[in-house]
Amino acid sequence: MAGLGLVLHPTRDVSEVVGIIERWASRHRKSLMVRAEDKHRVPSSVAPVPERELAGRADALISIGGDGTMLGALRSAVRDPKPVLGVHLGRLGFLVEVDPRALPEALSRLLSKDFTIESHACLACDVCGDDVVAFNDIAMVRQPGSGFVTATLAVNGQRYGYYRCDALVVSTPTGSTAYSYAAGGPLISPAADAVVVTPSSPMAGISRAVVLSPEESIRLELRPHSAAVAIEMDGLVFRDAATEGAVDISYRRDAGLVVRFDPRRHQERNQLKLSLLDLPFLPDQLRELLPEELRRERDQRESEPPC
Repeated sequence: MAGLGLVLHPTRDVSEVVGIIERWASRHRKSLMVRAEDKHRVPSSVAPVPERELAGRADALISIGGDGTMLGALRSAVRDPKPVLGVHLGRLGFLVEVDPRALPEALSRLLSKDFTIESHACLACDVCGDDVVAFNDIAMVRQPGSGFVTATLAVNGQRYGYYRCDALVVSTPTGSTAYSYAAGGPLISPAADAVVVTPSSPMAGISRAVVLSPEESIRLELRPHSAAVAIEMDGLVFRDAATEGAVDISYRRDAGLVVRFDPRRHQERNQLKLSLLDLPFLPDQLRELLPEELRRERDQRESEPPC
């Protein structure tokens, strides 16, 4: 791998992690790139390139942040999928695997191709004529105080019913642990191919999550007198205050390539994170549940600087 592209969390301080990567790249004579908008956040040795060219010019991408940053990296490379390594800076990441202290070893394994690829599907969406992709979900969300999302569901051109709810979430298996899960949707194995349509706080019409085949096309169309809705793509607002129109959704396999060094351990950690989501405790309260010896060990690890 000759060149690595850096995808940075939009607001968090990433200088420490970027420094680790820059020193490693210097020792191994590898070039680094970042989108031009972020050039002020990285050393001068990291080349700024136009955002639309970053994924195409890099052999692999390094996402520095949480799951949101990882999703952005995957979307940026959807036309020419590249391996994406996630470095964890968030609080609860299901996609990211590597902590900053383990980064030098991870980069060396990336260079020697000592890793596996976890393939991810995306939703290819036509939102009123605009093409967007979502690796977690696409959602139609009501604006506070404006009523309810009222939309019809059609599968392969056949209308099946309507929704009247606070939000309507369409997710991939990866996204089934995100907004859809919070709305009461089922957990879908990442090894499965499926699309889930989940209403949040349904008031009338279809009130249960619907699981569809990846071969089926989905159309959600706003009904007359629906509240103004925002269209969210992986949690980002794509369109605001829409009162008419439709979203056409299809499933695209192998659209994203995630680097995995220890898939089994990553799966075990995600199972633990999912179980923690159902516990009514704050993070500090969960820490207090640990035995004192484990708390001291954890605090010591967090206070140590990354290698």
